[in-house]
Amino acid sequence: IPCEGCMERDNKSTDPTVEFLLLGFSELLCLRVLLFLVFLIVHLVTLAGNVMIFMAVLMEPSRPPMLFFLCHLSAIELCYTLVIVPKALLSLTVVDGSTISFVGCAAQMHLFVALGGAECFLLVAMSYDRYVAICQPLHYVAVMSEGLCLRLAVACCLGSFAVALGLTVAVFRLPFCQSHHINHFFCDVPAVLHLACTQSYTPELPLLAACVLLLLLPFLLILTSYVCIAAALLRVTSSVGRRKAFSTCFSHLAITLLHYGCATFMYIRPKSSYSPARDKIVSLVYTNITPLLYPLIYSLRNKEIRGVLRKMLRRKKTAQLN
Repeated sequence: IPCEGCMERDNKSTDPTVEFLLLGFSELLCLRVLLFLVFLIVHLVTLAGNVMIFMAVLMEPSRPPMLFFLCHLSAIELCYTLVIVPKALLSLTVVDGSTISFVGCAAQMHLFVALGGAECFLLVAMSYDRYVAICQPLHYVAVMSEGLCLRLAVACCLGSFAVALGLTVAVFRLPFCQSHHINHFFCDVPAVLHLACTQSYTPELPLLAACVLLLLLPFLLILTSYVCIAAALLRVTSSVGRRKAFSTCFSHLAITLLHYGCATFMYIRPKSSYSPARDKIVSLVYTNITPLLYPLIYSLRNKEIRGVLRKMLRRKKTAQLN
């Protein structure tokens, strides 16, 4: 049943000239300066960490598959934070929230979902890499060839962008209520769906389908890989060998738990449980804190990344001396 004051489907609800108002943190006026400084510092550190990893791996002439995937993951994280954080920072500089156009909101949602989905698929590719390395070590070089890694990376991006496009089109074809105030700091799917003028669960079906394709299916594939890895490690008699094999999976496991934990809480739930204040807090962690933690986890737990970073710093020092 349409709500009072709704726009019809062929009216301004699908008009590209319509603007949305992102309320952001307008209820926290006294903390705006502090939040702006914290967000800015976290954003700059995140960018610096991911750029450093991306450049270090790019400059390495021989890149093993895990480094190749980490390079792509850093590139995705760079784009991911640039899509969300600048607009969030802008919303903190104005009192009543910042405006975003209909097309701009749709583009931001599409890129956010596509990049998040690409990360999910890339985590599957990385789990497959660990599975082959531990369960089929003699065939690792032949199986994880450069061509296969490149095809997996391209498939991750194309698949996620296709699913995100379908979800974005489905959401922005809905009739919206007269109020175009989005109680969030970016055009997140639940926040925009909350404006839809319908009492049925039909608008949530595209989101549910996207969650199955981008969250549930990749998670099951990662789980299957780690079940096989655990079965293989149980057959290893040496505790040192078992510990060494598990340590190569630690960074991937930590990233997977961080990514899927927040994403599951945000998107796999009914529209009736939507809470703007709670969602904004979780989104802050999801879009600011976890991208900051990723480079730290790579550099602290991954020996290959530490080695590449040391080489890059050595080259820089040598260049300065010359």
